[in-house]
Amino acid sequence: MSDPAKPSRHLSGMRDERYGEVVLISPDGNGGLKGAVYTTYGLNDCPPDKWNALDAGALAARFGVPVVFLNGPRFWTIDEVTTYNWGGVEQFDGLEARWAADVRIPPDVDFSAGAGGKHYVTTTVDRDTEYVLKAGRPVYTLEDPDGRTFVLQAYSHTVDPGLTSDSLAALGDRLRLPDGWRFRTRTPDEDLHVRTADNKATVVQDELENTYMLHAR
Repeated sequence: MSDPAKPSRHLSGMRDERYGEVVLISPDGNGGLKGAVYTTYGLNDCPPDKWNALDAGALAARFGVPVVFLNGPRFWTIDEVTTYNWGGVEQFDGLEARWAADVRIPPDVDFSAGAGGKHYVTTTVDRDTEYVLKAGRPVYTLEDPDGRTFVLQAYSHTVDPGLTSDSLAALGDRLRLPDGWRFRTRTPDEDLHVRTADNKATVVQDELENTYMLHAR
Protein backbone atom coordinates (compact mmCIF):
# COMPACT_ATOMS: atom_id res chain seq x y z
CA MET A 1 0.00 0.00 0.00
CA SER A 2 1.08 3.60 -0.50
CA ASP A 3 2.62 5.32 2.51
CA PRO A 4 0.92 8.74 2.84
CA ALA A 5 3.95 10.02 4.76
CA LYS A 6 6.28 9.19 1.88
CA PRO A 7 6.45 11.76 -0.94
CA SER A 8 5.91 10.59 -4.50
CA ARG A 9 8.85 10.31 -6.88
CA HIS A 10 8.63 11.71 -10.39
CA LEU A 11 11.00 10.76 -13.22
CA SER A 12 10.96 12.13 -16.76
CA GLY A 13 12.95 11.82 -19.98
CA MET A 14 12.57 8.06 -19.80
CA ARG A 15 11.79 7.01 -23.36
CA ASP A 16 14.45 4.61 -24.71
CA GLU A 17 16.39 4.70 -21.43
CA ARG A 18 18.05 1.37 -20.60
CA TYR A 19 17.49 -0.53 -17.35
CA GLY A 20 17.43 -4.05 -15.94
CA GLU A 21 15.40 -5.93 -13.34
CA VAL A 22 16.53 -8.51 -10.82
CA VAL A 23 13.54 -10.57 -9.68
CA LEU A 24 13.78 -12.63 -6.49
CA ILE A 25 11.32 -15.53 -6.80
CA SER A 26 9.92 -17.20 -3.70
CA PRO A 27 6.78 -19.08 -2.51
CA ASP A 28 3.80 -16.83 -1.83
CA GLY A 29 2.43 -18.94 1.03
CA ASN A 30 -0.63 -19.96 -0.98
CA GLY A 31 0.91 -22.64 -3.15
CA GLY A 32 2.09 -20.19 -5.81
CA LEU A 33 5.08 -17.98 -6.46
CA LYS A 34 5.79 -14.28 -6.14
CA GLY A 35 8.63 -12.11 -7.37
CA ALA A 36 10.22 -9.12 -5.70
CA VAL A 37 11.23 -6.84 -8.56
CA TYR A 38 14.33 -4.66 -8.20
CA THR A 39 15.02 -2.14 -10.96
CA THR A 40 18.24 -0.37 -11.84
CA TYR A 41 16.33 2.59 -13.28
CA GLY A 42 17.05 5.82 -11.46
CA LEU A 43 20.31 4.40 -10.11
CA ASN A 44 22.27 3.38 -13.21
CA ASP A 45 21.77 2.39 -16.85
CA CYS A 46 22.33 -1.33 -16.25
CA PRO A 47 25.98 -1.29 -17.45
CA PRO A 48 26.62 -4.28 -19.75
CA ASP A 49 29.75 -5.41 -17.89
CA LYS A 50 27.97 -5.60 -14.54
CA TRP A 51 24.73 -6.99 -15.96
CA ASN A 52 26.45 -9.72 -17.98
CA ALA A 53 28.52 -10.73 -14.95
CA LEU A 54 25.46 -11.49 -12.79
CA ASP A 55 25.04 -15.16 -11.83
CA ALA A 56 21.39 -15.94 -11.12
CA GLY A 57 22.19 -19.13 -9.22
CA ALA A 58 24.73 -17.44 -6.97
CA LEU A 59 22.31 -14.58 -6.28
CA ALA A 60 19.54 -17.04 -5.38
CA ALA A 61 21.84 -18.71 -2.85
CA ARG A 62 22.91 -15.37 -1.42
CA PHE A 63 19.35 -14.07 -0.97
CA GLY A 64 17.95 -17.41 0.16
CA VAL A 65 15.34 -17.79 -2.59
CA PRO A 66 14.69 -20.70 -4.95
CA VAL A 67 15.15 -18.70 -8.16
CA VAL A 68 16.48 -15.36 -9.36
CA PHE A 69 15.33 -14.15 -12.78
CA LEU A 70 17.40 -11.55 -14.62
CA ASN A 71 14.97 -9.53 -16.72
CA GLY A 72 16.73 -7.35 -19.22
CA PRO A 73 18.20 -5.27 -20.47
CA ARG A 74 15.02 -3.36 -21.15
CA PHE A 75 14.18 0.06 -22.61
CA TRP A 76 11.30 2.32 -21.65
CA THR A 77 8.64 3.33 -24.16
CA ILE A 78 7.00 5.75 -21.72
CA ASP A 79 8.11 9.34 -21.09
CA GLU A 80 7.39 9.94 -17.41
CA VAL A 81 6.44 8.06 -14.25
CA THR A 82 5.19 9.07 -10.85
CA THR A 83 5.80 6.41 -8.20
CA TYR A 84 3.83 6.43 -4.98
CA ASN A 85 5.44 3.41 -3.33
CA TRP A 86 9.03 2.20 -3.53
CA GLY A 87 11.57 0.38 -1.43
CA GLY A 88 15.21 0.22 -0.53
CA VAL A 89 18.30 -0.36 -2.63
CA GLU A 90 20.09 -3.71 -2.80
CA GLN A 91 23.52 -4.55 -4.16
CA PHE A 92 23.58 -7.39 -6.67
CA ASP A 93 27.28 -8.14 -7.11
CA GLY A 94 28.04 -4.45 -7.50
CA LEU A 95 24.90 -3.58 -9.44
CA GLU A 96 22.53 -1.31 -7.52
CA ALA A 97 18.79 -1.85 -7.91
CA ARG A 98 15.79 -0.58 -5.98
CA TRP A 99 12.64 -2.51 -5.03
CA ALA A 100 9.85 -1.38 -7.34
CA ALA A 101 7.08 -3.99 -7.25
CA ASP A 102 5.92 -7.47 -6.35
CA VAL A 103 4.67 -9.66 -9.17
CA ARG A 104 2.44 -12.72 -8.97
CA ILE A 105 4.05 -15.45 -11.02
CA PRO A 106 1.71 -17.37 -13.36
CA PRO A 107 1.66 -21.14 -12.74
CA ASP A 108 3.94 -23.48 -14.72
CA VAL A 109 6.48 -20.80 -15.62
CA ASP A 110 9.80 -22.33 -16.72
CA PHE A 111 12.49 -19.83 -15.73
CA SER A 112 15.13 -21.82 -17.58
CA ALA A 113 13.49 -20.63 -20.82
CA GLY A 114 13.67 -16.85 -20.52
CA ALA A 115 10.62 -15.44 -18.81
CA GLY A 116 8.85 -18.74 -19.17
CA GLY A 117 6.83 -18.57 -22.34
CA LYS A 118 3.66 -17.25 -20.70
CA HIS A 119 2.91 -14.85 -23.52
CA TYR A 120 -0.37 -12.96 -23.92
CA VAL A 121 -1.37 -14.12 -20.43
CA THR A 122 -2.21 -11.41 -17.86
CA THR A 123 -0.12 -11.09 -14.71
CA THR A 124 -0.82 -8.91 -11.68
CA VAL A 125 1.93 -6.61 -10.41
CA ASP A 126 1.60 -4.96 -7.00
CA ARG A 127 2.78 -1.38 -7.50
CA ASP A 128 1.41 2.15 -7.38
CA THR A 129 2.45 4.18 -10.40
CA GLU A 130 1.22 6.52 -13.10
CA TYR A 131 2.86 6.42 -16.52
CA VAL A 132 2.69 9.31 -18.98
CA LEU A 133 3.19 8.97 -22.73
CA LYS A 134 3.58 12.42 -24.23
CA ALA A 135 1.40 13.81 -26.99
CA GLY A 136 2.90 13.65 -30.46
CA ARG A 137 5.00 10.56 -29.70
CA PRO A 138 4.16 7.02 -30.85
CA VAL A 139 2.17 4.69 -28.61
CA TYR A 140 2.16 0.94 -29.22
CA THR A 141 -0.72 -1.18 -27.99
CA LEU A 142 -2.11 -4.69 -27.88
CA GLU A 143 -5.87 -5.20 -27.89
CA ASP A 144 -7.29 -8.49 -26.60
CA PRO A 145 -10.49 -10.20 -27.76
CA ASP A 146 -12.43 -8.52 -24.93
CA GLY A 147 -11.54 -5.06 -26.23
CA ARG A 148 -9.04 -4.28 -23.48
CA THR A 149 -6.04 -2.13 -24.45
CA PHE A 150 -2.53 -2.81 -23.16
CA VAL A 151 0.03 -0.04 -23.66
CA LEU A 152 3.66 -0.94 -24.36
CA GLN A 153 5.71 0.23 -21.37
CA ALA A 154 9.09 -1.29 -22.25
CA TYR A 155 10.77 -3.33 -24.97
CA SER A 156 13.32 -6.00 -24.21
CA HIS A 157 16.65 -7.33 -25.49
CA THR A 158 16.13 -10.68 -23.75
CA VAL A 159 14.99 -12.41 -26.94
CA ASP A 160 16.04 -9.98 -29.69
CA PRO A 161 19.11 -7.87 -28.80
CA GLY A 162 18.66 -5.98 -32.06
CA LEU A 163 15.24 -4.54 -31.23
CA THR A 164 15.21 -0.72 -31.29
CA SER A 165 12.66 2.02 -30.77
CA ASP A 166 12.66 2.62 -34.53
CA SER A 167 11.61 -0.98 -35.22
CA LEU A 168 8.68 -1.07 -32.80
CA ALA A 169 6.13 0.09 -35.37
CA ALA A 170 6.76 -3.12 -37.33
CA LEU A 171 6.10 -5.42 -34.36
CA GLY A 172 2.68 -6.26 -35.74
CA ASP A 173 4.36 -8.05 -38.65
CA ARG A 174 6.57 -10.09 -36.32
CA LEU A 175 4.33 -11.11 -33.44
CA ARG A 176 2.42 -14.39 -33.51
CA LEU A 177 -0.73 -12.90 -32.07
CA PRO A 178 -3.39 -15.24 -30.69
CA ASP A 179 -6.80 -15.20 -32.34
CA GLY A 180 -8.64 -11.99 -31.60
CA TRP A 181 -5.56 -9.99 -30.57
CA ARG A 182 -4.40 -6.90 -32.49
CA PHE A 183 -1.26 -4.75 -32.45
CA ARG A 184 -1.66 -1.05 -33.15
CA THR A 185 0.45 2.08 -33.40
CA ARG A 186 -0.95 5.57 -32.91
CA THR A 187 0.23 9.08 -32.09
CA PRO A 188 -2.07 10.74 -29.54
CA ASP A 189 -2.89 14.44 -29.65
CA GLU A 190 -2.93 14.60 -25.85
CA ASP A 191 -0.77 13.08 -23.13
CA LEU A 192 -1.80 9.52 -22.32
CA HIS A 193 -1.93 8.66 -18.60
CA VAL A 194 -1.82 4.98 -17.61
CA ARG A 195 -2.44 4.53 -13.88
CA THR A 196 -2.54 1.44 -11.71
CA ALA A 197 -5.88 0.55 -10.14
CA ASP A 198 -6.01 -0.22 -6.41
CA ASN A 199 -2.20 -0.40 -6.35
CA LYS A 200 -2.19 -3.14 -8.98
CA ALA A 201 -1.10 -3.25 -12.60
CA THR A 202 -2.29 -5.85 -15.08
CA VAL A 203 0.40 -6.64 -17.62
CA VAL A 204 1.06 -9.00 -20.53
CA GLN A 205 4.17 -9.86 -22.51
CA ASP A 206 4.55 -10.80 -26.14
CA GLU A 207 6.94 -13.53 -27.29
CA LEU A 208 9.81 -11.02 -27.50
CA GLU A 209 9.31 -10.30 -23.76
CA ASN A 210 8.10 -6.75 -24.44
CA THR A 211 5.77 -5.67 -21.62
CA TYR A 212 2.37 -3.97 -21.96
CA MET A 213 0.20 -2.53 -19.17
CA LEU A 214 -3.58 -2.49 -19.15
CA HIS A 215 -5.01 0.96 -19.75
CA ALA A 216 -8.08 0.93 -17.51
CA ARG A 217 -10.39 3.73 -18.67
